[in-house]
Order: sequence, then C-alpha cells, then structure tokens
Amino acid sequence: MKVSLDAANGKYISVNWNSSGGGAFGVIPVNEVGKAPDKVPLFRGHTAAVLDTDFNPFNDNIIISGSDDAKLGVWKIPDDYSFHNYTDEKDEVKDISPVALYSGHKRKIGHVQFHPVAENVAASSSGDYSVKLWDIESGKDNVTLQHKDLVTSFSFNYNGNLLATTSRDRKLRVWDIRSNKIISEGPGHTGAKNSRAVWLGNSDRIGTTGFSKLSDRQLGVWDATNIEAGPIGGFYTLDSSAGIMIPFYDDSNKILYVGGKGDGNIRYYEFQDDELFPLSEYQSIEPQRGLAFAPKRTVNVADNEVVRIYKTVNDQIIEPVSFIVPRKSDTFQDDIYPDAPSSKPALSAVEWFDGKSVDGPVLFSVESLYNGTEPSFKAAEAAAPSKKEEPKKEEPKKEEPKKEEPKKEEPKEIKKSPEPKAEQSSRSSPKGDLTDLSKDKDVDALLKKAVALDDEPDKKDDDDNTEWDEEDKKPKSTLPEKKVETSKPAPKEEQKVEPKVETKIEAKSEPKSETKAEPKAEPKVEAKSAEPAAPVKEEASSKLDTTPKEAEPKKSEESSSSTASKPLTLKQSIEKIHGVAENLEQIVERLIAANLDKDERIKSLEEKVQALVDKSK
Repeated sequence: MKVSLDAANGKYISVNWNSSGGGAFGVIPVNEVGKAPDKVPLFRGHTAAVLDTDFNPFNDNIIISGSDDAKLGVWKIPDDYSFHNYTDEKDEVKDISPVALYSGHKRKIGHVQFHPVAENVAASSSGDYSVKLWDIESGKDNVTLQHKDLVTSFSFNYNGNLLATTSRDRKLRVWDIRSNKIISEGPGHTGAKNSRAVWLGNSDRIGTTGFSKLSDRQLGVWDATNIEAGPIGGFYTLDSSAGIMIPFYDDSNKILYVGGKGDGNIRYYEFQDDELFPLSEYQSIEPQRGLAFAPKRTVNVADNEVVRIYKTVNDQIIEPVSFIVPRKSDTFQDDIYPDAPSSKPALSAVEWFDGKSVDGPVLFSVESLYNGTEPSFKAAEAAAPSKKEEPKKEEPKKEEPKKEEPKKEEPKEIKKSPEPKAEQSSRSSPKGDLTDLSKDKDVDALLKKAVALDDEPDKKDDDDNTEWDEEDKKPKSTLPEKKVETSKPAPKEEQKVEPKVETKIEAKSEPKSETKAEPKAEPKVEAKSAEPAAPVKEEASSKLDTTPKEAEPKKSEESSSSTASKPLTLKQSIEKIHGVAENLEQIVERLIAANLDKDERIKSLEEKVQALVDKSK
C-alpha cells in the first residue's frame, strides 16, 4: 500500500491510494492523527489509477479527481465521514462512490484544478493535448484550449479569466479562457523534464520551475503580457538535482515556496520588484514524494503561522510543516495577515461562462480568525487597473522636477535683474544727462567727499565718517575702516544661512537636499548683488583713500573751509575729481620712479659687495 499526496484544504488531505480493484484515493481528516487502520474507506469509482485531485475552495466537502481512465470524477465527502471508523451496519468499512463521472477527454487526465472565483467551475488537462473548463453541475466542458503537445501544468490568474500553461513542447502560454485565444506565448525552460507554472498572485507575473539543457533546476519570472521576451532578468539556477519542483505562491506575504520531489528541502523566496530574493530553506533528511498547501483561512493565526504544507515521507507518512513568523505579541499581526481569499464564491458557473467578470475572489478579514468572530467579507482589487494606474502615478513624479526647475530659476532672475539694472542706470547716466547724476545723493556725497579729501588731507577718518553718516544717513561708508565693518556682517549673514541649509539636508534625502541647497546657497549672490552702489563707492574710495596718506596738501584750511561752506556746482566737482585723479597719477609715477631708484641702488651695492668678496679671496 502506497500513498501519494495530492491536495489539502485545512480540513481534509487527499492522497492517491494504490490498491487492487482499480483506481482509488483516500481522504484523511486533519484532526485524525495516528496510524492508519488496516482497512480504510476509499473513494472508488475510476477504472484506472487516480492521477490528481483538488478540493473545492468554496465547499470543503467537494473534491474532483482526474484519472488514467480519461474521466473527471466529482465526489462529496459525507458529513459523518471518519478515516478510522467509517463502517456500515455489519462493521465493514464503507467506500464512497462518486457523485458523477464526466467523459470528454480522449486520454488520461493528469491535472485538475478548481476555479479561484467562480463556483463549480474546474479545469482539467489531458494526454489529448487539451485543457477543458467544466461546469461540474451540468457536466459540460464548455471551453477547450487545444495545445500542440502534452500539458504539464496550468494555473489561473487572480480573477480567473486567464490561464497560464506549460507544455512538453517547452513553451509557456497565456490564454484568455472564454475567448479561446492565446494572449502571449514563448519558449520556456529548455530542459527535457516537465516544467510547472504558478501565477504570482494579483499581478501579471508568472513563476515557473523547470530544467536547463544541462539538467540544472531553474526558476523563472515572466511577464504574462510578453512571454516572448523571456524570463525577467534571466533564469535562477538552483542545483543539479533530478526531482521536479512544485511551486506555491503566498500572495499575502509575497513569498514563493518551492519543494522538489525526491529531496527533503523546501526553499522560499520573497518576490519583489520582479525579482526573487532567497529568504531561507526548510531542510529535512526525509525526501518528499508530494506536497500539498493548505489555504490561508486554515492557518493558526495565534501562533503567527503564515503557511502550512503537508508532505509525504517514504510514501507512508504525512508530515505537516508549518512556517511561523518568530514574534512574541499578544495582538493581531495585521502586517503579515492581510485580507485573504474566503470560502465565498464571487460568481456562479453560469455567470462566469456567460462572460461576467469580477476583480478577484471575495476576501475576508483574517483578524476574525484571531478574535474568533464571524468573518467580514469584501471584494478584492483588480490586478489590471493597478498596473495601468502605476505609469499614471509615475508621470507626475517625473514632471515634478520639471516644474521645480523654473521655480528655482525664477528667483535667480528676479533677484539679479533689478540690481544690475540699477547699477547700469547709475553708471550710464553720467554719459547722458548730467542733471540725473547731480540728483543722485550717493554721487553728490561722493563728490563732496572728494573735495574734502583734497582740501583737508590731515583730518582723521573718524571725523569724515561721522560727517558722511549724517549727510547720507547710511552708516556703511566706503572708507577703509567702514569697508572692514561692511565686509564682516556679510559673511556673518552667510554663515547664518548655511547652517539652516545643513539642517534641512539632514532632515531630507540627499538628492532632494542637494537640489534645494543650490537656491538657498544663492543668498551669497544676493548679498553681493544687494549692494549695487557699493562697488561704485568702493572703487572711488580706493582711489581716494590713497590721497590722504601720500599726497601733500596743496590748499590751506581757509580754502577748504570756504569750499565746504559754499555748495559746489557739478562742473566744479567734476574738475576737482579730475584734479584728484591727476594727483593720483603723479603719485603713482613717483612711486614707480622711486622703486626703480631702489633697484639700481641695490644692484650697485651687490656689485660692491661682490668686489669686496673677490678682493678678500
């Protein structure tokens, strides 16, 4: 007697049972543990070996089977069913007969699977190279998807409208079921052994397991809309074992579980951004012949169990394997238990075959399992709209920096443009109208200061500064002492601005802070451009500052007092400026001549010293 695990629903486990008298399979309640009796109740009705079974996701007591006799069987588990004690009046073990056996395929049925959304709709693949969609109430195969070779596996998408199939011709196909059209197809795994496919939850991605030409075991992630492009990022090579890998995807936590027949390990990977990231691996020295995954609604939420898998060991033992998140908490862990598919169908078989569609299965709150209350149901979100909305959300993100750039440039133009214009107007006005120049208070004050410097070179700078401040009412003069004072506060202001920018950089991400730091660092430009008249004053003062130091007084105090008492005309002030400029030029010439004389004297001294040195030798 040998058993091969096929399916589980959290309440029952289905196993293929090799026995005399034709094909049969057994159903074991999960709560009945221990050694199996010598005689067990079997589900008999097929005339050949049972190859695959699957439980109805909306009724735990309904199960379908596919057999080597090319028939699809529908079974109902009795309410009083017991694996250890299910006997008749004579205490003889009773077998269960099928509710119906449907014929439609011409050869053996290798795989069967219920529809994830519609009630009483099932799919079967056969050796006649076809996949049929059945209404198990009426027994009609309403849809037939014809392939060119044997179908090795298939998987429904999230809303049940598409079907992914792998075939012995080494191709992966995506079908629109009700229109009977291939949406996308392309070459899959290149190895000779069978490959399997699983739809990766509420997305347009498909996961596959298979072999390379060198018989290396591989994983692949595919875009369901573009199979021809090949696996996204290439194949993931695992090892060189020979066992076929069975994939299962947990959409709640985005984890792909892969277990191989003939080895005792179960790998699991996190699926994110079209990539599989290995998390860990369940290791066992006991090889598994088959694996069955229980639905999410049957896990132990109190122990943080996220997935439960049943595996057969040596064809004689069924061992449960629980995957638990190691957390200690007395509250419900909503981050690892989002809403999951419920046992409530979203459509009937008639509605689905008539073309009605929904976004996905009806979901329920897993928190109700933790609290022990009645579950609350709600509809799931569609996969297709979410994919269409993503690029729409990305477009404004790309436009944001474009909108920010002109905003950053505008303040630069606004802040810089008026101030240079003021400089240009003040500089260009003397060339045009002299009356405009005479009206400028800064220029008038500068001219008066030039006259005062020329007439009274012996006065102290402090006295001049006080007179300048009283007339112009601007404490920042262009004299050397004031220059030091005006240059100091400017860097202080800049130092006050810079730490503010640094704090914002720490609070925000680096790329954003860099772009924002540029316009905020530009107050340096503002500080420079905020003094349009300063350059004019500084240039004039730099020329004027040298006169009281080296220029000799030419006029007496009486003339200076008279000039100061009488207001000068514009022409007279200009003549004074010219005079001062000429004096400056003469002083520069004298300095240059003095430097030349010094150079000649130094040369002559060097020659004399050298001559003395030579004589001493």
